[in-house]
Amino acid sequence: MERLRQEGPVVGTDEAGRGPLAGPVVAAAVWLTPEQERALLTLGLRDSKRMTLRAREAVFQAMNDQGVLWRAQAGSVTRIERDNILRASLWAMGRSVTRLAELLPSKPVCVVVDGTMAISGLDIKQWTLVSADALLPSVSAASVVAKVLRDRLMTSLDTLYPGYGLARNKGYPTTAHREAVRRLGLSPIHRQSFCQKLLPGGDIDGLTLFL
Repeated sequence: MERLRQEGPVVGTDEAGRGPLAGPVVAAAVWLTPEQERALLTLGLRDSKRMTLRAREAVFQAMNDQGVLWRAQAGSVTRIERDNILRASLWAMGRSVTRLAELLPSKPVCVVVDGTMAISGLDIKQWTLVSADALLPSVSAASVVAKVLRDRLMTSLDTLYPGYGLARNKGYPTTAHREAVRRLGLSPIHRQSFCQKLLPGGDIDGLTLFL
């Protein structure tokens, strides 16, 4: 990694929201200077799933205060339903990387992708790494950006589509959320393919939670 950094920018990318019943998937790409990386690690930067909401917000604010370069992209529910969640996630990651690359001092020498699947059509060397969000700070930072932005979006959508508890569950298949889908039906931001077993005539007892 240090050798790559000497050659040019190394970008990290990750997504948030592959598992929910509702809302888009959001991806982000981040480039950290060594100084920014050290400062954010001191503040508790790590895999966003292992951070509290308050800690994520604090790190996100620090990233912006320090001028960290990042870009994000949402993959809509329509795209998820059309292409499937994996392809929508990879598309969003690719878009975030491409948009970030336009801001960097030189073309990235590598993008580290959290997971096992490379991003199709990306003209940058890729390194796919399982649990990269827990291993590399730039990917951890991307996971924080994606999670914070998506959580904020879902909280806003709760006011447009009340009754599902989106501000609390962020679209994930909690018991209360699944019961709300059964009772109220689907909103325009629900992923029908993820919710089909909750709908009338579906196999409710055999629900897969897509986690």
